[in-house]
Amino acid sequence: MHASQRFPRSTPELQGMASGAISNFLTAIQQQGIELHSVMVVRHGHVLAEGWWAPYQAGRPHLLFSLSKSFTSTAIGLAIAEGLLSLDDTVLSFFPEEAPAEIPANLATMQIRHLLMMGTGQAKDTMDALKQHPDVSWVKSFLQCPVEYEPGTHFTYNSGATYMLSAILSKVTGASLLEYLEPRLFKPLGILNPTWESCPRGIN
Repeated sequence: MHASQRFPRSTPELQGMASGAISNFLTAIQQQGIELHSVMVVRHGHVLAEGWWAPYQAGRPHLLFSLSKSFTSTAIGLAIAEGLLSLDDTVLSFFPEEAPAEIPANLATMQIRHLLMMGTGQAKDTMDALKQHPDVSWVKSFLQCPVEYEPGTHFTYNSGATYMLSAILSKVTGASLLEYLEPRLFKPLGILNPTWESCPRGIN
C-alpha cells in the first residue's frame, strides 16, 4: 500500500457488523481499566471505527517497544529468502572475533533459529548485561553471558536475542536493520520516517 492510499471508510452495518458491538467493546475496555492508546476496527478492507485516547493522535509518532521483535524476525525471514543466511547458522560463525577465549558447548551450538524462538538456553534476559558496559561491544557481552541450558530446550523472554539478530543482519548486509527494512517493508506499507534506537556501535 502506498502512503497516498487509505483504507476506505464504511459503517459497521454495511460490512456486516453491529455498531452496538463496537460500542460495547469500548465500554468494556473502559470499565476494565485497560489503557489503549488507539483503536481501529477493520472488516472487509474497510475502516468501521477508529479513535485515539489523549494525548495520542494519528500523526503523533509512537514508541512501539517489543513490536520491534516482529520487525526483526521479518527482516531475518527476508534475508533467508534472499540467501544471505540460514536458520541453521550458528551465532558464533558471524562473530569469531567477539567469541570468548573458552567457548562453552551450549554457546557453540546456538543458532539463528534459537535467537528467533528465544530459546538461546540462557536463564534470564541478557539485555541488562549488554547495557552494563557501554564501552564494550554488546555482541561480545552477549556471547559472554552464561548459557545454562541446551539451546532450543528452554524459553526465556530475551531482548538480547533480538539484538543479536539485528547485529547478524547488519554483519551480512552492511546496513542497519532500519535501512534494510525501509525498501522491503516500511515503504511498501506506507510507514513513513520510522526511527529505531541503536547501541553505541550503531546496531538497531
